[in-house]
Amino acid sequence: MKSTKRLDLAITKLYTAFHNGTLNPECCKSCAVGNICDNLDSWKHLSDFHGSVELNYVGKINEMFGRRINGYSPSELLQIEAIFLSACGYQIPFGPRSKKPNNPTDKELQFNGLSAVVAFLCELDSVDNSMDYSRLFQYQNNEPLYKLSSIAGFDIIEASNVY
Repeated sequence: MKSTKRLDLAITKLYTAFHNGTLNPECCKSCAVGNICDNLDSWKHLSDFHGSVELNYVGKINEMFGRRINGYSPSELLQIEAIFLSACGYQIPFGPRSKKPNNPTDKELQFNGLSAVVAFLCELDSVDNSMDYSRLFQYQNNEPLYKLSSIAGFDIIEASNVY
């Protein structure tokens, strides 16, 4: 099964953020959706609460007009973020008194979040998750075990003896 452009771009951005240490669930520019949206925070105005899947007035208007950010609708972006936060151990919607992990930049925690996000992204694009993109986020000694070699179809993972 062939991948989609928006899926390939999202995976590339998440891979880069994860391995560069720039993924942070508590920052709207550095979370899963923040990275998918090119580290811009405009997406946060689609909902009133971080991690909520409920569109606010601005979100509903953007959804109604068919607005997309890097291929994703406002409701899809909110779902992606909710899945990421939940899989990272956050109580959503996330607020000052919400349950949260002790170390939001823990690689294991982020790996769990990204694995759930990748599964959802594949589901959105009707792409079989048997491609196992989660290998992209495996690491050892804070270095990726696999690198992104090409983002065409299934041949995107290659052993990382170069790192």
